[in-house]
Amino acid sequence: MSFIPNFDGDGVVTVNRVILKPQFSVEDLEERVALLCENVKTYHSDTGFVGGMVVLNSGQVSNEGSTIGQAVENPLKEREALIITFWRSFEEHEASHRSATFQPLFMNVLALCENGNEEIAYRMLWSGKAYSPAEAAEARAAKERYPQAA
Repeated sequence: MSFIPNFDGDGVVTVNRVILKPQFSVEDLEERVALLCENVKTYHSDTGFVGGMVVLNSGQVSNEGSTIGQAVENPLKEREALIITFWRSFEEHEASHRSATFQPLFMNVLALCENGNEEIAYRMLWSGKAYSPAEAAEARAAKERYPQAA
């Protein structure tokens, strides 16, 4: 089973990076993105849209997972968001952007951005969900039984 239900490994992941202009709030972004996402779900769920998510920079920096120093907080806290969408194909994604109902809502989101917009399309290399507690215990036991495979 895939991490994103109904997302085929041949699908496309798109990422928009939004950096809010100082005069706008996270609430402004949430409102405008909600309208945009509702439009995509309504008009494109049967023409290639599989799912999506919007994530906001929390400001926290993992010093365990970062190799660029020991930062305490990211300066883009509460100002940077990623809009991530999952599509059956790049062509279907592009068609959604040409939709007359999509464009005005998209322009409203872009008006919040100090960084303009560049939407990058990625292909999925891996996705997965966490093991259940029983599966995790079984996986650890297998590693102990077969340490050379670890």
